[in-house]
Amino acid sequence: MNYEEFRRQLGKAGLTVSAFAEMINMNKVSLSNYRNKNVPSHLAIIATLLGAMADGQTDFRNVLSNADIERKKPRGAGFEKCVDVKDIGN
Repeated sequence: MNYEEFRRQLGKAGLTVSAFAEMINMNKVSLSNYRNKNVPSHLAIIATLLGAMADGQTDFRNVLSNADIERKKPRGAGFEKCVDVKDIGN
């Protein structure tokens, strides 16, 4: 799914990308990084289901608020955080 279709599905559900990110405990910048590429299938499926639920007037916000969703840990900690710079070259 491309990013525009992703946003359209979220819009059907009455959500912005920022609101969706907050709802699933994800960084909104991580989502906006898909602007020029395909959205991962798991996020596309969620957006599509939320759009369909909203069309059927199902209160998905209540359903998701009861889910214990842990915040995803950031990937790619950066070189300086992984290696003590003093140890380079030793």
